[in-house]
Amino acid sequence: MSELIPLYSIKVKCCNCEHEFSTSRVRPSLKKATRRDADFCSYYKDENPDYYVVRVCPNCGFASTENSADKLADWQRKAFDEQIRKRWKSRDFGEQRSWDIALETYKLSLICAQCINDKDRIIASLLHHIAWLYRYQGDSVQEQRFLRFSLEAYIKVYETDGVGGNDARLMYLIGELNRRIGEFSTAVKWFSRLVNDQRIVDAAMIRAAREQWAVLREQMRGEGLDADGLPSAT
Repeated sequence: MSELIPLYSIKVKCCNCEHEFSTSRVRPSLKKATRRDADFCSYYKDENPDYYVVRVCPNCGFASTENSADKLADWQRKAFDEQIRKRWKSRDFGEQRSWDIALETYKLSLICAQCINDKDRIIASLLHHIAWLYRYQGDSVQEQRFLRFSLEAYIKVYETDGVGGNDARLMYLIGELNRRIGEFSTAVKWFSRLVNDQRIVDAAMIRAAREQWAVLREQMRGEGLDADGLPSAT
């Protein structure tokens, strides 16, 4: 029996120039993660699906994800043409991707998203994914840098379009990213807000916040910091 090829191609229409092109995806049956970090960064035995999130048009260079708009407005197209397209040299990212190529696609997508003033949530996610890519390589300096960028963007999302102020997953992520960059007291505030807000009924996120609250206390003790003054995750 032949081994299942991990990648398959899909056709995508560019939301900028409407050129149709092929891009690769990892087969759903092979997307089982071997483990996952508390901020949802997943690890895979074989091909990493996160490497293929960004679709790059070989014709104009516009890079997007499936969460991006189907079509750009005229002002967005003009901004992209002026800032990026005129410098674009045709490249095809449709085949198998290495870590380096994956990082290049994410950074191109980030530049495109910022250029067209895309949704804060999309920009935050791209920044977070870039941090994960550096984590895979053990580059803690760049990981921390992009975690801070993504945290700023997630806070902006919460302030502008948090659903009634009780978007549980978003609140949890803000708490967890604060923990990861060493802002322990701020992390506790976000975990506490999530756990104690009676409007929030997302049991999985409440449980995760309690778990990371406990992890944070142990982390502080391990670093010789006073964790006794922190409230417990009750």
